[in-house]
Amino acid sequence: MGGIVYIHILVLAVLLVSAPSWGADRKAWVHLTECQYIEHASNDGDSFHVQCGEQVFVVRLYFVDAPEATLRYPDRTREQSAYFGVTLDETLRAGRQATLLVRERLRTPCVVWTRWASARGGTTIPRYYGFVEVEGQSVAERLVSEGLARTKGVMATGPTGVPAHVVQERLQAFERTARQQKRGIWATSSAGPAAQATP
Repeated sequence: MGGIVYIHILVLAVLLVSAPSWGADRKAWVHLTECQYIEHASNDGDSFHVQCGEQVFVVRLYFVDAPEATLRYPDRTREQSAYFGVTLDETLRAGRQATLLVRERLRTPCVVWTRWASARGGTTIPRYYGFVEVEGQSVAERLVSEGLARTKGVMATGPTGVPAHVVQERLQAFERTARQQKRGIWATSSAGPAAQATP
């Protein structure tokens, strides 16, 4: 019995000693200001090239999935079409509109919050998840509000400490409103009012 207690105490001691390193493994948020949108053929609504100072990379927005603008990923495009209740052509059209909205919105310098978490992808330069804001407004929220993206994708607690589920619920509310008001891709949707935003 004494041996078991000793082992439990030893395991607890090891955990306590290593605990500080858990927080150290999670990278801190980096706040990048005066970032510029860079034109590129692969840019779309939720993933685009930016330059922040001397750093150039692709930022992939947390929480949202904009319609594809090309048939480069046909399975993904078909799945998006089914979700939104529209044709492939309508999905691609909405994808182009999302790309244009982001390009126009980011004519003004933006703020990028990132932890340098890799978003992989087929780009030749680094691609990282991030939050992007222009004049205090979230680009992800703007896309969903305009009916040009859905609430789906990698989630994270916000840089100001807002829990991921709170951010998700806020976006889902924007998505429901866009669907009800027939904005963007929802204008021709056959997905009824029972359609639900998915994580």
